[in-house]
Amino acid sequence: MPSNELVQSWLLKAAHDLETSKIVALHMPDFDDVIAFHCQQAIEKSLKGYLVFLDVEFKPVHDLGYLLNLTVTKDGSFDMYFEEVDRVSRYAIQIRYPDSIISLTSSQIQEAITMADLIFTLVKEKIF
Repeated sequence: MPSNELVQSWLLKAAHDLETSKIVALHMPDFDDVIAFHCQQAIEKSLKGYLVFLDVEFKPVHDLGYLLNLTVTKDGSFDMYFEEVDRVSRYAIQIRYPDSIISLTSSQIQEAITMADLIFTLVKEKIF
């Protein structure tokens, strides 16, 4: 039986990352690397919380594709989000290191925030 407290902890961390991405986007929109990173983190922590809720073990990785794959084995409704989640994952990875600096457009940033918000909301709806 999964720990409700652990699920809550994952979702609280996800909520903090999601809100951080929104606040930074609103007040410091040029910080696209920070925004994208926190969107990736919000999705990762939402999926990990849901996997704990579903009693699915996972490796301690940051790979959204892997986590989404595990989620889909128990809940096929997440199957439609692979492409968008992969994009958010690439944004966060590509811009974390100085040797691969990229700039994201405001629409790419908005897409990342929207996807993080969607995954977080879906997970919360399924758990509560």
